[in-house]
Amino acid sequence: MRTQIIYEDKSVLVCFKPAGLAVQSGRASEPDMVSELKNYLARQGQQPMVSALAQSSVRCGLPPEKGPVYLGIIHRLDQPVSGILVFAKNQRAAADLSRQVADHMMKKTYRAIVMMEDEGKENNGGRDQKVLLTDYMVKEAGGGARIAEAQEKEAKRAQLYYRCLDCRDQRALMEIDLETGRHHQIRVQMAHAGMPLLGDARYGSPKSRELSQCMGIKAVQLQAVQLCFKHPSTGKMVSYELEKKLEL
Repeated sequence: MRTQIIYEDKSVLVCFKPAGLAVQSGRASEPDMVSELKNYLARQGQQPMVSALAQSSVRCGLPPEKGPVYLGIIHRLDQPVSGILVFAKNQRAAADLSRQVADHMMKKTYRAIVMMEDEGKENNGGRDQKVLLTDYMVKEAGGGARIAEAQEKEAKRAQLYYRCLDCRDQRALMEIDLETGRHHQIRVQMAHAGMPLLGDARYGSPKSRELSQCMGIKAVQLQAVQLCFKHPSTGKMVSYELEKKLEL
């Protein structure tokens, strides 16, 4: 199993998703994280029940001695992106975690390697200072997203904070805290701000694509490195962080 279990109890399943693996694929022949977790639960002698909607009340037929195992998908990462995700193991936990996502109470921290198209820009005020980016975004029919005007139909506010952890030549290692969870938000906003992610063929600039090619970078340089939320059973804040993080 490529998916790694970080923490598990009766309410939550915290996992590491490797780059290139979809959270949930629409193709039966394509491996995904949900399938791997289903197999993991099955090996434990449990019959998994999967729901992509936290509020789903689907049940499946099970032997009398086995109870249904609920797997609620709370949030996702793009297929090229690696990092930490949490799944719910019962409906009550799923509803609680979903509310935290909707109320922006679940804190998600990322690292990204970007190309600084304006080399003198470095972090708009120096290394280690947090900078707020605020834009409006629209999700496009083809699966992508773009920056939009605030008054544009279906435009939604997108906010994130970034700070520079390291900078070498044209590259910078950024730490990013998401305030909102828009489709492809980090990739779109950073590219719009003149800091496209290396390895990003979709939203990268001609210069960042060229640099990525020269460095042999094929995967989007973005990783979810930390996840903080209130545990749905205990009510206590918990934090999970990768030991090995993305570096320059």
